[in-house]
Amino acid sequence: MRAPQVGQQWVYAVRNIFNQETLDIITETVVQVGEQIRIQRISNKIGPMPDEIQGPWGKIIQDPHWQPAQKFIHPLPIWPEKLALGWSGFYRDRYQVLGYPDADFAWLVTISANAWEKIRTPAGSFVALKYSSDSPYFESNDVSRFASLRNEETWLVPEIGRWAIRRSMGRYLLGGMSWSGSFWEDYLEWELQSWK
Repeated sequence: MRAPQVGQQWVYAVRNIFNQETLDIITETVVQVGEQIRIQRISNKIGPMPDEIQGPWGKIIQDPHWQPAQKFIHPLPIWPEKLALGWSGFYRDRYQVLGYPDADFAWLVTISANAWEKIRTPAGSFVALKYSSDSPYFESNDVSRFASLRNEETWLVPEIGRWAIRRSMGRYLLGGMSWSGSFWEDYLEWELQSWK
């Protein structure tokens, strides 16, 4: 896995998977390396976004990928700890919502390395490790939710130190609902446009 260095950058197009509409272009840049790695995120649409923070590399402390952004009590793997087909790990932690440090919520995630695949994006062709992250029945900070789940499929490219494609979806229930009528959070795809 490429080690982080200040100035590394990845540019992603964010699309709605349901209709393939491009919603935004997000630029992610490494701005700090050390005990913590800070990745600054800027949206073409709304400007500065919450930073991603890892520490050490590959362990997420602050994850701005979901709304609202999550700050974990203990750093969690953001990709498979071993970049090997068949690897799997289960993690249990708690998270806080940025700006609300007085409450924390249960987070469960299983990460599984599923396949090595050759993929093509506007940034080029890569050999990527496809892995899934599943968070069933985590505790939402939204107290009106009866149940919540989130799933991701990610194509991680060791040579660029990041993913080339990341697809995320979330669903949730309010009291009295069943999964057949569940609400969707978003179903989005991040596709790499360029990197350095």
